[in-house]
Amino acid sequence: MILYQTKFLTLKSAKREGSNDWVYAHRPNAKDIAVILPVIKKQDGDEILFLITKRPPLLEEHVAEFCVETPAGLVGDENKDECVEDALKKELLEETGLEADKFIIKTRKMASSSGLTSETSTVAIAIITDTKIKASPVSDGGVIINRVYVKKENVRNFLHECEKKGYALSSQMLACLYLAEL
Repeated sequence: MILYQTKFLTLKSAKREGSNDWVYAHRPNAKDIAVILPVIKKQDGDEILFLITKRPPLLEEHVAEFCVETPAGLVGDENKDECVEDALKKELLEETGLEADKFIIKTRKMASSSGLTSETSTVAIAIITDTKIKASPVSDGGVIINRVYVKKENVRNFLHECEKKGYALSSQMLACLYLAEL
């Protein structure tokens, strides 16, 4: 049963036998989420590209002013026929200005919070050798405020420092790092 609906989010209730109804969020305009770990190949060692964002829910609830993320976006929100592979390319270009040499899909149907939302994600590693910006990166309505390149061997220290500063760490980003075995 639909409890509340907007273009981008629906609040639903599912009947459960012998128990209270289960209320959860659903994205009516997307069939998946494309999540990308950009790995920049350089002669002096790989770098990981992170996004620093300001997310309204985290700000509104006084959880954190900033969040460390990787590029991600909805699959099929603008084009119903869009496949995950096309969304990976589109989101990487939109949010970083970069194009990947290749994508390595690490997992599909990753549930970010299965008790809260029906949303699932496909996680991919983007291998990037050409660091020339191909398109102006978007701020996504002011959400993306910075892009940070971190040497692969410094990722843990970078995230630890961000945590000490009070930043939130995206679970999608952490899953990317885990699946990339960083």
